[in-house]
Amino acid sequence: MSKSFEDLFSELQTDMVAVCMEYVEDRADDIYIYGSYEPEMYSWNVFYRVSGKVVRKHRLNDALQQSHEEVEQYDVSDERQRLLLKVGMEDLTKLHDLCREYNMDCPTEIKLHYDVKENKLAAKYQYDLIYSNDEELLPSHIFDAWFEEVKNQETD
Repeated sequence: MSKSFEDLFSELQTDMVAVCMEYVEDRADDIYIYGSYEPEMYSWNVFYRVSGKVVRKHRLNDALQQSHEEVEQYDVSDERQRLLLKVGMEDLTKLHDLCREYNMDCPTEIKLHYDVKENKLAAKYQYDLIYSNDEELLPSHIFDAWFEEVKNQETD
């Protein structure tokens, strides 16, 4: 029996989460994945909540420094970060290709939040152009704003 569009779409999102979990060595509370595609431009990135602290992928060890216990440091080498971003971008491209193959609207923006403890994935999709029609706005600005929004929620 062949898989439906929804099954294949879900599998790609699951793979994004899996690669992010692998990067963080299964030691995160939450994973926040951002992906966007607007004509001729893909963007993909991730940040985490670790030990209750919201941190970017290259700053994972900052969350450990607040802990008094001796914990193994994360490997946040440039090579591992490049590989993480490469696989995430490949999944995002496959998602876009899947939408074209099935003649479905492709989201211009995907925000995934994976709650590790609850094993629950929440997704928000945007289908309108967000930054293509703006001379100054970039995908990184949107990602940074989402990071700050989530980070500020922990202090509320």
